[in-house]
Amino acid sequence: MPLDAVKDQTDLLRSLMAERVLLLDGATGTQTQALGIGEAEVRGERFAEHHKDLKNFGDLLCITKPEAVLTIHRRYLEAGSDIVETNTFGASPVGMLDFEFAEAGHDNLALCREINTAAIRLAKQACAEFTEKNPDKPRFVAGSIGPTSKQMAISTQVEDASFRGTTFDEMVQSYYVQTQAMVEAGVDILLAETAIDTLNLKACLFAFKKYFEDAGVRVPVMVSGSFDKAGGTFVSGQTVEAFWNSLSHFPMLSIGMNCALGPDVMRPHLEELQRVATVPISCHPNAGLPNEMGQFDMTPAIMAKLVGDFADQGWVNIVGGCCGSGPEHIAAIAARVKDSKPHKRTVVPARLRLSGTQPMELRPDSTFLMIGERTNVTGSKKFARLIKEENYDEAIEVAREQVANGANIVDVNMDEGLLDSEAVMTKFLRLIAGEGDIAAVPVMIDSSKWSVLEAGLQAVQGKAIVNSISLKDGEQEFLRRAGLCRSYGAAAVVMAFDEEGQAADEDNKVRICKRAYDLLTKPVEEGGAGFPAEDIIFDPNILTVATGIEEHNNYAVDFINATRRIKQECPGAKVSGGVSNISFSFRGNDVVREAMHSAFLYHAIAAGLDMGIVNAGQLAVYDEIDPKLKELVEDVLLNRRPDATERLVDFAESVKGQGGAKAVEDESWRQEPVEERLKHALIKGIVKYVEEDTEEARQKYPKCLNVIEGPLMDGMSVVGDLFGAGKMFLPQVVKSARVMKKSVAYLLPFMEAEKEEGDTSSTRGKVLMATVKGDVHDIGKNIVGVVLGCNNFEVIDLGVMCSAEKILEVAQQEQVDVVGLSGLITPSLDEMVHVAREMQRLGMKTPLLIGGATTSAKHTAVKIAPHYNTDNGGGVVHVLDASRSVGVVEKLLSAEAKSAFQADNTKLQVDLVASYNKRQQVSLVPYAQAKAKRLETDWATVDIPTPEFVGVRKLEDFPLTELREFIDWSPFFQTWELRGKYPRIFEDEVVGVEAKKLFKDANELLDKVIAESLLTARGVYGFFPANADGEDIVIYSDNSRTTERCRFHCLRQQWERKGQTDFRSLVDYIAPIGSVDSKGEARQDYLGAFAVTAGLGCDKLAAEFNADHDDYNSIMIKAIADRLAEAFAECLHRRARVEWGYGKDESLSNEDLIKERYRGIRPAPGYPSQPDHTEKPTLFNLLDATAATGIELTESYAMFPAASVSGLYFAHPEARYFAVDRLTRDQVEDYAKRKGMKLAEVERWLSPNLGYDPQ
Repeated sequence: MPLDAVKDQTDLLRSLMAERVLLLDGATGTQTQALGIGEAEVRGERFAEHHKDLKNFGDLLCITKPEAVLTIHRRYLEAGSDIVETNTFGASPVGMLDFEFAEAGHDNLALCREINTAAIRLAKQACAEFTEKNPDKPRFVAGSIGPTSKQMAISTQVEDASFRGTTFDEMVQSYYVQTQAMVEAGVDILLAETAIDTLNLKACLFAFKKYFEDAGVRVPVMVSGSFDKAGGTFVSGQTVEAFWNSLSHFPMLSIGMNCALGPDVMRPHLEELQRVATVPISCHPNAGLPNEMGQFDMTPAIMAKLVGDFADQGWVNIVGGCCGSGPEHIAAIAARVKDSKPHKRTVVPARLRLSGTQPMELRPDSTFLMIGERTNVTGSKKFARLIKEENYDEAIEVAREQVANGANIVDVNMDEGLLDSEAVMTKFLRLIAGEGDIAAVPVMIDSSKWSVLEAGLQAVQGKAIVNSISLKDGEQEFLRRAGLCRSYGAAAVVMAFDEEGQAADEDNKVRICKRAYDLLTKPVEEGGAGFPAEDIIFDPNILTVATGIEEHNNYAVDFINATRRIKQECPGAKVSGGVSNISFSFRGNDVVREAMHSAFLYHAIAAGLDMGIVNAGQLAVYDEIDPKLKELVEDVLLNRRPDATERLVDFAESVKGQGGAKAVEDESWRQEPVEERLKHALIKGIVKYVEEDTEEARQKYPKCLNVIEGPLMDGMSVVGDLFGAGKMFLPQVVKSARVMKKSVAYLLPFMEAEKEEGDTSSTRGKVLMATVKGDVHDIGKNIVGVVLGCNNFEVIDLGVMCSAEKILEVAQQEQVDVVGLSGLITPSLDEMVHVAREMQRLGMKTPLLIGGATTSAKHTAVKIAPHYNTDNGGGVVHVLDASRSVGVVEKLLSAEAKSAFQADNTKLQVDLVASYNKRQQVSLVPYAQAKAKRLETDWATVDIPTPEFVGVRKLEDFPLTELREFIDWSPFFQTWELRGKYPRIFEDEVVGVEAKKLFKDANELLDKVIAESLLTARGVYGFFPANADGEDIVIYSDNSRTTERCRFHCLRQQWERKGQTDFRSLVDYIAPIGSVDSKGEARQDYLGAFAVTAGLGCDKLAAEFNADHDDYNSIMIKAIADRLAEAFAECLHRRARVEWGYGKDESLSNEDLIKERYRGIRPAPGYPSQPDHTEKPTLFNLLDATAATGIELTESYAMFPAASVSGLYFAHPEARYFAVDRLTRDQVEDYAKRKGMKLAEVERWLSPNLGYDPQ
């Protein structure tokens, strides 16, 4: 279609969409069934002998039974459709491969063209008939182009995550052929629909653009994706916003969603799409979801109401139907939306928007973007070695660590002479696409070779960044590559490099970047690239200073000044750079390099630097750089004196080999005024001089209150700011709190006298915190308390096992501003609900915070928030971790921010409730069916080992030195909110240094604990004759198996997941009563049990530390006790496997044990495989655990001491951990009956697992 014609066509469509909601047609397949069309009709005479079934290739009807296709079009046009889709969904060359036409002697490409040409002709004929009848209602033909069965975003082979069923080029060529046939036949609109794979869809759009350019034509394009219930694209898992970011480069008529979902489930995802997309919106959902027979039950009236609601909200411009819909649905929808106002195009600010599976937006208030640099073979020897060795598993971990440590974007570079860079780039990008945490962030594809960049662009579904293009090879090549970046939907880094070489000075940097900017942003028709300014990222070249060459001395100043000018002269563009380049002269000297990077970034960010490729591990806190070093570094960076390089080199020699900027610190801070000394001690966590400095300050200030509100709070304000900015980590903050508490404790006796004069300390607010009744875990709560205290909130900590009555009594007496509840075990969730109800009943107006390992934002929204609403100023907020607590409390106590924060929180909770309700609607397998599909075991042949003994054995005062060898340290660091796996966390660029310090402190305390026997470890374990009886495990009194001693009641999975072949219960791992071996003899199975603690003495030690105002070691001792208890459980399980007879040949490292590379499991009541805590008393009675170990059960069946572990041992060769998850009422009723408990009581204990609403 000529360009002037397409302009008229597009303008007509846009004007119609501005006037009213346009109607698409409905499903073609539904109508072919209604016409009684089967295999024979699809084949016709021409394909009667074809060797493959063709019924599912209904596109063939366009040439074998065209009158049927014409009839379907006419029915939809009669129903009111403005746009009819051609019967060509699968008629692309790749789409037709499944039917093997070429193998039967047909020309696949020719047949593709024939089908598409015929389809367009038929649709145009029908449209012309109806337009002629009513010229005021023009009808349009949309060429339907489906996604084919090929996927490019993820692998379809389990054994090879890098496998793809096709290539980008193959898909482009296929779509090109189909597009050409359609356009040449006169199609009005191209409709790429039912996209389940964004990379596949990008190939389709690439083909459209290529054909348009080749043929000098343009056709309006509609795009429609297919999403799952959670709002992710079906195959590739992109969110709605990430999907839009990936495709927004293409000038489309509309974007929308179709298929997969009915309008009811599609609603929230459509709402999100119309919020973010800046083009008209389409929607053609299924007629509901298919029933058990694969039929669609949604009536025209219901579908019209739901789709009509979309129109009433102003969300849509084009509506229609997909699977299960027919002319009657379209007619009903047409009647419902005839008076609806169409969607007004969303307008958003021009910003850099990228995507992986998640969206990323660079907002005005965004912080400096960190681009992870370690997946770069030129910059990381380790990564280069892994790639050369083809050790992709570990190479992926390098990328994962970067993301875990805060990289916003991952830079991938494969430029190495001995590598096939194109192939390796493709493979690595395909591999990380299958890793959810890595795939979430955008990719920067980094290479000096265009072929490698293009290979990378063909492997990423998200909106990536190309690093880089430049004017080095002239304007024509520059514009060609920029145009291709745009065609692939990528942003681009543009180097300050032209035909004359790399820009070194300020003026040349700005000149080249401005020239490139003008070329890029000029419209294509005027000879430019039509590149959006916000997708341009300039790299004005960070060059090395202090080289000894005079002309290099101003390089940093040139970059900083050029950055400032580029941001002014190139509106919308961004600036980036490789920060480590600045300090290459001092390679090997981390002290100087850290300081140089930090100081350079300080000035460059102030000038407008948006992002950078940075090793975060080589960044000192700017304000903490040794003043002498900072002066020397900035003299060099800012070129402030001619001998700057010489002076810094001399200094560098004096600190050569030291471990970082902090290594140069000395006692010189002791010469500062007392206010500065206190601030320094607080920031550094130094307690050595705190009492003498506090006394000096007390003597200097009129009142103790002045000391607290002056230098102490000044220092803690800095700590709070650094923690909030991610420049300090939790262990450091807790050490700072220790200094603060010791200082305040010193002042307390003096303050008592001052109180008589009416002096009181003022705080920002009062927060009550408590671990709820029945729960004894408090490490997380204590950490939150410390962080809040550091930010000048008064914290009232009621400790553990707190009843609702006590919590609310103190809250009212103390008139607290916020109540915070914590808990670890699932019964604590019900207690939190109880507290919320009581707060509502008492008419309280105090915000309620919920936190703890077992809590979640969704549970809080669904189960707790409804019982305590915001109407009276209260409300419930879930707090993820300590780092979020300060911001939440600040907003809740701010008169200006509270209302907006509560409104946002309420909206979030409404969305979470909707999400939960949708999840609840997922049907579960009936209990009887789940039991029928249990894990099958050949009990005649399976290995059932016999333990060395039957009964129990006690372990008193178990050596802690032996347990130390079994410690899994990774959860220890997570307790302190340091993310990373041990021992790799020590190499982490962000938290590695602090992790090493924390590990050192922990081991020093552990040394003391062991040397002085400060903790006691006790355990008990045993083996017992057992058999399965239905859904229960029977324990016998002895090997005669004549007397039942007790039984464990088990729960079975009912939620069917993709690929699931059985529905498991723990009972499946025990031989049933009546099972026999190959000789016909009864199978005699066994069950193990254990309970261990390493927490005896822990509370006493923690109390002593607290009395000394030492939160750091109080938290530390509890974290160590927890690790020792888990180590005890692991150690004892290994012993049990040996004594049971099946683990004697194990030769496992501690890492192997942590990763459970052994036979057998040790599940615990209250955890996913058996979520009912009420089974714990049976376990404790069986072992007589309290008498043997001192472990007691609370009323909620939490174990005390908290550092305790208990569970069961299973030896079945196929035993695996699993989650029971949601349960139907019939299983819960059966479970209650088996346990002899009332249904309501069981429902209370299993509340998080119920797949229904209890009566």
